[in-house]
Amino acid sequence: MTAPVFVVDDDRLQGTGQGDLVRLDGAEGRHAAAVKRLAVGEAVVLTDGRGTGAYGTVAQLHGKDALDVAVAELRREPEARPRITVVQALPKGDRGELAVETMTEVGVDAVVPWAASRCITQWKGERGQKALAKWRATAREAGKQSRRLRFPEVHDLMTTRQVAALLADAALPAVLHEEGAAPLAAAPLPDGGPIVLVVGPEGGVSPEELAAFAAVGAGPYRLGASVLRTSTAGVAAAALLLGRTGRWG
Repeated sequence: MTAPVFVVDDDRLQGTGQGDLVRLDGAEGRHAAAVKRLAVGEAVVLTDGRGTGAYGTVAQLHGKDALDVAVAELRREPEARPRITVVQALPKGDRGELAVETMTEVGVDAVVPWAASRCITQWKGERGQKALAKWRATAREAGKQSRRLRFPEVHDLMTTRQVAALLADAALPAVLHEEGAAPLAAAPLPDGGPIVLVVGPEGGVSPEELAAFAAVGAGPYRLGASVLRTSTAGVAAAALLLGRTGRWG
């Protein structure tokens, strides 16, 4: 059975080496001790979510709130290349969290929530901050579940103008569109520069948005004959490119 992953939020892993003890406490410590009921000697992985992972075993329990992990090995995972960012238009209901969860599991490096003109959902004020916090918490939990050492970054909400600026700096800027003439499966791949994929809302990307993105070099691409939901299109596109770039190799 694969060892469970827990997040250490501060810099506890910095300077840690083989044989050192690392304390896991707080919410993660309670989850490990009281919910998972880990016992002394069981394997565990600690990560900061930024590419560092400490692999070891439970050395000592401290009630139901904390435990110490004896580090056997420290691994550092470099940033993947090419970096894949998915710009996700705000879906209805909880489909945003579903999109973030599955994109994290397949290996997306960053997610950008986008306030597209045809979005039914609007992030404003306190409601918007809560929704963004849910996306970030979802990425964190999905990163743990999928045993990632480097969790995807979930950016602040972006406007169409900000998304266009992001696309302008991409080595492969692509807008997923059902009427795109070029298949994403045949798009020329960059040597290592960033890839940015734009996923529109349920109502699609507007002509004005397509024009703004085309002005910075981002063309429309199709995935296949079927039309996917906004919450699954980014996952399918990212998986395709992860395979094509060799990151899944």
